[in-house]
Amino acid sequence: MTEIDTKIDALVPAWLTLPDIAEELDVEVTRVRQLVKEGQLIAVRRGENRVLQVPADFIAGGKIVKGLAGTLTLLRDDGFSDEEMLEWLFTADPTLPGTPAQALRENRGTEVKRRAQALAV
Repeated sequence: MTEIDTKIDALVPAWLTLPDIAEELDVEVTRVRQLVKEGQLIAVRRGENRVLQVPADFIAGGKIVKGLAGTLTLLRDDGFSDEEMLEWLFTADPTLPGTPAQALRENRGTEVKRRAQALAV
């Protein structure tokens, strides 16, 4: 859980607080904190009050987007920081097309993971 820089903040179209995520997933806030701790979600401190927030694109249909946790694990194993992962996930990739985060939401996780694995080379 880190402070967000303005460049990455501008890349992410929308954010949700941990209580918002808990409501979307129909779980307790403590469970959302555990998901962040386990690396299944990335939360950063934003705004004047430095409230922990998660990119809204990580949640769809009351669930964490399929393939997100595996992609985060691959990127973390490649030495990416939370900020670098967010930047990579929300930067347009013309070969996808769109951003890796959009591709995950569209159930194109295999393509995203392939690109994440290629980063390690």
